[in-house]
Order: sequence, then C-alpha cells, then structure tokens
Amino acid sequence: MPRDLALQARAVDQPSAALVMDLKQRGLLKDTLVVWGGEFGRTVYCQGRLTDTNYGRDHHPRCFTMWFAGGGIKGGQTIGETDDYSYNIVKDPVHVHDMQATLLHCLGVDHLKLTYKFQGRYFRLTDVHGNVVKQMVG
Repeated sequence: MPRDLALQARAVDQPSAALVMDLKQRGLLKDTLVVWGGEFGRTVYCQGRLTDTNYGRDHHPRCFTMWFAGGGIKGGQTIGETDDYSYNIVKDPVHVHDMQATLLHCLGVDHLKLTYKFQGRYFRLTDVHGNVVKQMVG
C-alpha cells in the first residue's frame, strides 16, 4: 500500500492533468466534458490488524469521489464532505440521480424528457429523482 499508492497516483494524476491542460490550451475544454471516477469509495481505515504496511483504503459504497472538468462544470470547488473516517456524508451530498441529471444538463439534454419505454411504461435515467446541482454548473 505505501509504495503502490504513490505509484498509482502518479500514473493517474499526471496524464489527467495533462489532458485537462491540453484541452484548455486548445480552447476545447469549454465544449468537452471530462468525468473521472473509480469503482467505489475508500475509507481511511482497514480491516484486520493496523500496521505500517496495512492501513486504510477499504472499499466503501456510501462515500464516493469523482471529479469533473469543462463542458459547463464550474471549476475550482469541492462539493460534499465525509466524516473523519470517510464513512458517512456530513455535508452537501450529491445523489447519483442528481449527478446524472447534472451531467445530462451539461450535455444539453433535459433529464426529465430523456425517457425510454420498457414493458409499457416510460422510464427516465434519473428515475423519479434527480435535480441539476446548480453549484456544479457555471
């Protein structure tokens, strides 16, 4: 963990930053929506014995970090906050339906009108939920 985390962060951070900077330099960032996320959230603690080489980063489904750039997203802000254990959301939660509604909004799609028919009923990607997170859009 101590060795691999730094290597993995460097392998992701540098190319991600280069992509956003390149898009901005070429004037394409305003029209390109960049969405970055992993497969699940992470905690600051671990199961089992805590040692110098075994600590933190257990899987966690409640708290999940993503970042967005360009395409109408207002930059330079953090929305949401977890407790000290990364276990519960304590401030400004963003539900997946709200995130989907916001991303669709940035793409010029009204999530309330994006429907598909299944077994005789019309469904939305955001189900009966979802609101555009105004704080996220510029």
